[in-house]
Amino acid sequence: MTKRKIVVALGGNAILSSDPSAQAQQEALIETAGHLVKLIKNGDDLIITHGNGPQVGNLLLQHLAADSEKNPAFPLDSLVAMTEGSIGFWLQQALQNALLKEGIDKEVASVVTQVVVDKNDPAFTNLTKPIGPFYTEEEAKAESERTGATFKEDAGRGWRKVVASPKPVAIKEIETIRTLIDAGQVVVAAGGGGIPVIKEDDGSLRGVEAVIDKDFASQRLAELVDADLFIVLTGVDYVFVNFNKPDQARLEKVSVAELEEYIKQEQFAPGSMLPKVEAAIAFVNNKPASKAVITSLENLGELIASESGTIIEKG
Repeated sequence: MTKRKIVVALGGNAILSSDPSAQAQQEALIETAGHLVKLIKNGDDLIITHGNGPQVGNLLLQHLAADSEKNPAFPLDSLVAMTEGSIGFWLQQALQNALLKEGIDKEVASVVTQVVVDKNDPAFTNLTKPIGPFYTEEEAKAESERTGATFKEDAGRGWRKVVASPKPVAIKEIETIRTLIDAGQVVVAAGGGGIPVIKEDDGSLRGVEAVIDKDFASQRLAELVDADLFIVLTGVDYVFVNFNKPDQARLEKVSVAELEEYIKQEQFAPGSMLPKVEAAIAFVNNKPASKAVITSLENLGELIASESGTIIEKG
């Protein structure tokens, strides 16, 4: 059996259900680790990424609630780092315990990851990613005057702060991640899309107020570690076209060209399935000999046994 290098991008349901407590999230990750270990038992090298959207939103609320001159709220890049660290710790420990249970002698390391974005990315002038609490229009105007933040009306629910969502360009810790993989360790990296940083003219790095899409950051990581397989986990076993309609159909083996045609037909929901499909397409386009898979965490065993899930190939 050929050992594969696999990047697995965890969906939000792998960490957070309806209970946002630390205990509930740790319990969810214990179950998640039990599924991920199947890939390690199969002999594969594993790099795991994860989301942090709800967690960073909750942490932002906590910081805003306590914000004062003596206890100022932290900026967004620091909040991303804090949640990347806490979720990395939970997942690292859950995986270590799952490996121990299976009698597998393997180390797990989580890497707090800086993801470099282009300071000239148009996303910095077209802010689209809503974060944090809802405000009335009057509250949003007052907060904008106080902090300089940009607010937009969000689907009739109120006004929310919006930040940039730039594309990932490079991963600062990539050599560290490669070294850990080469040493046979399981690696957790680029959590929450990674900490967004820009490179200054002198080469130094600076954190910025932004949120990087976790699926695109995971895709970039998969390319940089030369992964054989990129697995994007979501809430369903397959990607569907005509979803929730009488003629809905699941996609099993599908080419990039077919997926691009479905995108033109607006088959995939923006902010949900669409970025997962786009990230899978980008990975396969840049590594034509490799595959991408979109499926559920619970279906990993079937994926190993029979390639169950939506398998994307160059075609």
